[in-house]
Amino acid sequence: MHIADGYLSPQTVIVSFAVATPLWIYAFKRLKSELNEETIPMIGALSALSFVIMMFNIPIPGGTSGHAVGATLIAILINPWIAFISVSLVLLIQAVIFGDGGISALAVNSLSMGFVASFSGYYLFLLLKKYKFAPFIAGYLSLVAASFFVGLVLGIQPLFWSEDGRPLYFPFGLNISVPMMVGAHLLFGIAEGTFTQLIYMLMHKSEERVYEV
Repeated sequence: MHIADGYLSPQTVIVSFAVATPLWIYAFKRLKSELNEETIPMIGALSALSFVIMMFNIPIPGGTSGHAVGATLIAILINPWIAFISVSLVLLIQAVIFGDGGISALAVNSLSMGFVASFSGYYLFLLLKKYKFAPFIAGYLSLVAASFFVGLVLGIQPLFWSEDGRPLYFPFGLNISVPMMVGAHLLFGIAEGTFTQLIYMLMHKSEERVYEV
């Protein structure tokens, strides 16, 4: 789901950073307020897990990739604002050090994998919390929602930024980009849901053991 440099128009880049920047600022404030002796190790560990699973990229034709993210897990174990900023920082490191995702696309990548995935997964989990497989469903659908957002952003590029009918940036319209992204992540979502379910259950079992002791 990492969009590379060169696939987004300058206008899209500017708008995406204008939208993401105030959200990042607020998320940083929430992060500072949440940091303590208990949350720092958890945030660090979950962010590291997110980093690792996002490194397993499978290329999707058209300049992006498919993979699990881990945003929903952080969102439901801590809160979605922390998940958003954690995933954004992971994406920044991946873009700068590993060239995984473009610098110009950082805001769009953060909004999709960080904001959309975190908040959709969080509220889906709250809605389904009484069910055993709520973490799986929330993780699965959050990844599909994020891929839909990426498909929309990519798909509007040839609609607005073309010359003599030739796309200047991402070449495929919504009729290709959305099915391509969502279709691929209907499969990758299984990994996201499974990861979310297993780690969530493991965390809660660990808490129960500590309580019993």
